[in-house]
Parts: sequence; structure tokens; C-alpha cells
Amino acid sequence: MEFKKINLKGKTLEELREFFEEINEDKYRAIQVFQWLYQKRVDSFDEMTNLSKSLRNRLEQIASIEQLTLVKTQTSSSTHTTKFVFECEDGSLIESVLIPDQDRLTLCLSTQVGCPLDCQFCATGQMGYKRNLSVFEIIDQFIQASKYSNRPITNIVYMGMGEPFLNYENTLKSLSIFSSDLAFDISAKKITVSTAGIPEKIIDFAHQPFKGKLAFSLHSTDEEIRSLIMPINKKYSLKQNIEALEYFYKQTKRRITFEYILLKGINDSDKDVQGLVKLSRRIPSKINIIPFNSIAHTNPKGIGATLQPTSQEE
Repeated sequence: MEFKKINLKGKTLEELREFFEEINEDKYRAIQVFQWLYQKRVDSFDEMTNLSKSLRNRLEQIASIEQLTLVKTQTSSSTHTTKFVFECEDGSLIESVLIPDQDRLTLCLSTQVGCPLDCQFCATGQMGYKRNLSVFEIIDQFIQASKYSNRPITNIVYMGMGEPFLNYENTLKSLSIFSSDLAFDISAKKITVSTAGIPEKIIDFAHQPFKGKLAFSLHSTDEEIRSLIMPINKKYSLKQNIEALEYFYKQTKRRITFEYILLKGINDSDKDVQGLVKLSRRIPSKINIIPFNSIAHTNPKGIGATLQPTSQEE
């Protein structure tokens, strides 16, 4: 059987300590390698100049520093956003998006190949689900996008392909690396995790050491309508999720962001507005209104084939 090297990119500091202990090297080497991987973002062990030559040679024999393959980039002339398509080792394709603003540059990254939730307004949902991304595959989206950009990425949103709370452990590990002052040193306040609603994970997230922001894909305050456009609502009701979000706020005192895509004739009535107002009074929050982008290119079935954006006049 062919020997497979251990990819160190994606390892947490504790995992690197365990790795060096297993190969009978000093555990303090973990901090050095951790910084080389995520602060300096080197591509080879030979660049880790504060490691001895013999250790670098040994690491070259047993370990690796992998990279996602950049397949293509596409920049919008109107919004100036840049979409990246990366290929994973198994041939799976994932996407990230760089979103420029005047005083910040935000990376929207993915946590799964495809998505199992089948939200009717989402192109990824029409693709089906393949698997969770590894910590390496989550982290390297940032590293590769950083190489492309001529200014530092300041913010991260977990709003790309997939449901972060269905890849919970790897999401938490990636958050710990992004926010570590020994690694990327991105303030937790500049990182947002978006979920379609897994109540037990929302509750657990309130007790994690990571102190970042939480966004909730709402899109309707009506149980029946939300179930129509977001099938996950049949398993985890809006009522259950709102109770979990209330708990999250009470524990953390961090405001929730409610994401809301306006869909013509579905969730844009006066009654829907009243539901949003009522909810925002119940939980300290802000509401992010998102324009609907057509998913016709995915040949959606059912209600997904009929969705249209609410016009500005409406």
C-alpha cells in the first residue's frame, strides 16, 4: 500500500502538538509550524527557516502542505465581486466569493460540497450533496483567495456552499484557526457563521470559545411558507429555531442577523413585514435583505422553477 503523507495545513495548534509528539519531536515546534502555515502561509517546509535542516527534511518525507487547485475566477463588472472555483483532491468543485467594500474585503466561503438542505431559492441546493469539506479545504479557500487579492481580506462569512452546522466540528476548528493570534488573527467580530437552522447546534455554539457573529437564514416568519421554500423547516421548525436563537442571545449578548431573500408573491406582503417587525422586537437583531438571483440555469423543479424577485417598486 502506498504511503500517504500527512497534510499539516488544516491542523489546529493542538493537533500539531500531537503530531510532533507522535514523531518524537519537541512540542514547541507546533507553534513554529502553525505560524509558518497560517501567518506566513508558506508552500513548503524548506521555507520554514527556524526549523533545523534535518527536521525540514524529515517533514518533507512524512508530511505535506497541500493546496486547492484554482480552476477559474470570474469578476462581476457591476459589483466587482470575484468568484473562485476550486478543485479538491477528489475532483469535487467548490466556490468562494470575494466581496469588496470601501473599508473591508469579505470572503464568503464554503463548508460542504453541494448542500443537503434543498432550499428552493438556492443554486447549491439544486446540485445535491456530496460530502463535508475538511478543515484544510475550508482554510485554504482563504489562503488561495488572499494570493489573488491585492488587499488583505478583513472579514469572513460562512455563507457559501453547504450548511456550516452540518459540518460542525470542522467549522469550529477552522474558526479557531482563523481567529488565533498565532495564525490569521482575524477578530471574531469580523467572522459570521450563517445557518439555516439546526437548534441544538445553535445552542451549543453559544458555549463555544469562539465569539463571532451568527446569522440565521430566515426568509419567512410563517412556518408553512418557510417549509415550502426551505424543507429543513419540516424537521427543525421556526419555533424551535427562534427559541434556540433567544437562548444564544441570552448567553452571548450578540445580536443575530436575519437573512431574508424577497420572493415575489411568497414572502413580501404586509403580513410578512409585520412578522419581521415582531421577530426583531423579540430578539435583538438586524435584518439583511438579500436580492434574489435567478437559479434558472440549474433547471429547478417544483416551486423553485417559479420563483421571481420582488421588484423595487413593490
